[in-house]
Amino acid sequence: MPRDQFADEPLRIGDYELNSRLLVGTGKYASFEETREALEISGTEMVTVAIRRVNPDPTTGESLLDYIDRDRYHILPNTAGCYDVESALRTARLARELLDTPLVKLEVLGDPKTLLPDPVGTLEATETLVKEGFTVMVYCSDDPRLGVRLADLGAAAVMPAGSPIGSGQGVLNPNAIRILMELVDVPVIVDAGVGTASDVAQCMELGAEGVLLNTAIAGAREPLRMAAAMRDACHAGRGAYLAGRIPKKLYANASSPEEGLIEEAGPAS
Repeated sequence: MPRDQFADEPLRIGDYELNSRLLVGTGKYASFEETREALEISGTEMVTVAIRRVNPDPTTGESLLDYIDRDRYHILPNTAGCYDVESALRTARLARELLDTPLVKLEVLGDPKTLLPDPVGTLEATETLVKEGFTVMVYCSDDPRLGVRLADLGAAAVMPAGSPIGSGQGVLNPNAIRILMELVDVPVIVDAGVGTASDVAQCMELGAEGVLLNTAIAGAREPLRMAAAMRDACHAGRGAYLAGRIPKKLYANASSPEEGLIEEAGPAS
């Protein structure tokens, strides 16, 4: 059957619509060329950029931004590396000025060892940026009540970590993700901790609106092949969620019902 027979509605984040539910980062690749190729293969339409690591001066050499087609991708600047509210706000404002976009992936980290988000700082920064007109997509822990508070403050998307950044552990607490999705009306996008394609499929089968990843592609032995795998896993997981899985049962359930079976004929007389 043609794939578009099972067409999905777009992912809506604020005023933005995306046909791909896979969001991809741009760090840790071997070269800018590999970054560009991986993004293309992944099918993503929104890419994250750590604005503090971007060279804004075109006269001093190549920049990552030279390899991202703004007509093809929405750039999602992030505040990676910010450990307090003021630096996160300053970085978000700089990104809006440099890239002419209200989008921001907000990260207010607690410490450089765990890279876990600071919940109090995240709430404070979210409230300020929403009031300043940003479309705020918030990296946070998987605490459902924290997600509710962020959505109430006006976050355009809540992005709970599946597991610590770059850990490759996948989703450690799927029940928290399920509960969060029941409690908020904004997209829930799993962010951080994905290690392989099955992790992406699991996120989508849970009902997450999308998945954001970086290291799982960039750190793979063959990043371009992994980009294709992640693309397909996202599509398959979303399709399985929409189709509806069968319930789990303790005992066997024959796929062929016993009613209506033709009885075995006895020996000829």
